[in-house]
Amino acid sequence: MTKVLDGVRVIELGTMITAPLAGMMLADLGAEVIKVEHPQGGDPFRNFRGGLYSPHFVAYNRGKRSMKLDLRNAAGREAFARLLSRADILIENYRAGVMDRLGQSAAALNSANPRLIHCSITGFGASGPYSGRPAYDTVGLALSGIASLLLDPENPQACGPTIPDNATGMFACYGILGALYERERTGRGRRVEVNMLEAAISFIPDPFANYTQNGIRNDPLTRVASSHSFAFRCADGKLLAIHLSSQPKFWEGLLTAIERLDLGVDPRFSSRELRIKNFVTLTRALGEVIANKPRSEWMALLEANDVPFAPVHEIEDVLDDPQVKHLQAFRTLQHPTEGALTAIRRPVHIDGGRDGSDLPAPTFGEHTDEVLKELGYDDAAIAQMRKAKAI
Repeated sequence: MTKVLDGVRVIELGTMITAPLAGMMLADLGAEVIKVEHPQGGDPFRNFRGGLYSPHFVAYNRGKRSMKLDLRNAAGREAFARLLSRADILIENYRAGVMDRLGQSAAALNSANPRLIHCSITGFGASGPYSGRPAYDTVGLALSGIASLLLDPENPQACGPTIPDNATGMFACYGILGALYERERTGRGRRVEVNMLEAAISFIPDPFANYTQNGIRNDPLTRVASSHSFAFRCADGKLLAIHLSSQPKFWEGLLTAIERLDLGVDPRFSSRELRIKNFVTLTRALGEVIANKPRSEWMALLEANDVPFAPVHEIEDVLDDPQVKHLQAFRTLQHPTEGALTAIRRPVHIDGGRDGSDLPAPTFGEHTDEVLKELGYDDAAIAQMRKAKAI
């Protein structure tokens, strides 16, 4: 194990993806993460597939302990104050103004713990015309311009995995780690603010550079045409991806592999600029060739000619892929009541290690009493809190 954040204590007031992902990434580095959930249902991601332990929740919450705590309740606020006094980091993704209404303003948090690093994640920032709006991933996709690079305007259909949500969580973790490093020198905490809109924009810098520098308006094919990226259906119906980038050797290797050197002197495709200009026509011409053999044959030929390629995997194929197995990208965690759970390992290796916490995602309020006792509450005090509906 490489617990480079061993001894760092994190409080997460997070729901759905952005804050939970940031918290999980810190746990993967060895931090102690306590997820504070409202007693009435907790993180809404818990019940996305029924019950309170959905795959959606499990995916973003390994490595944490869960405690129930109502911050609107006086007893709950007192327990939260004790948590804050021993914490290094607080992560929350409430809408702008919610923390203030809960009595946890930036000034109050700084007064309670001047060393605290408070990461506030919002949809659009703390001010401005959109600051009061709710925001989810598709909103970020649309407003940032990412959706315009994915959607067919004639047949618009939202699809694919979360992008702005995940990017926001990653940028939040990045900001937290920077503030944590600075605190080692200064002893001072920081307020780190991240919003989904700016995180999504920052995730796609090249379309903005294309437009502001050269007036190029990106569409769904702009990048793939420039990078010579293709997806084809083979004779057996299986899908194959090829990405040639800009190096001539990969274009030449592809032509050798498919035995179509004539395409290299075709006036439509004889230079990179012409291949970009005639990308749709080129894709069609290559696709007609690829359709004549099964994927396994093409993969062997492409590998022999050092062409960048990959089979288009379904999710179950990823789990069974030889390279993925070699990397041991997944591991099994055991939960005492929920059983075996497949977890994605931290993709960052440090001195050959990459496992932080061994904790699987917690059940709702699983560690409430445990954490309260660590804070100095005895059984009678905990019972009183439960009676007061603070937990």
